[in-house]
Amino acid sequence: MSETNKAEKSLPDATADTGAKRRTLTGTVISDRMDKTVTVLVARRFRHRVYAKYVTRTTRLKAHDESNECRVGDVVSITSCRRLSKSKSWRLSAIVTRVQERRVAT
Repeated sequence: MSETNKAEKSLPDATADTGAKRRTLTGTVISDRMDKTVTVLVARRFRHRVYAKYVTRTTRLKAHDESNECRVGDVVSITSCRRLSKSKSWRLSAIVTRVQERRVAT
């Protein structure tokens, strides 16, 4: 092995994944009243160990929405990130489906 190959192998690769794996979840926005924050309802289904029936459990997570673009009813994708506040450690990654605007009859 030549000296240049040894030096290239010892240097850390800039494109290597240095951080932990980021979790990505999909859920529905249930609240957008806070500034730059949305509350997302994430539902997961699993088979019960004893009764063998499917059970749905829900979790409410707060996600950071920098541009305040989410509305109640939108289906969004969120990604885990560093803690941003006491209860917020998720970041909005994409809006999967937008809710249609409802017209109010006058």
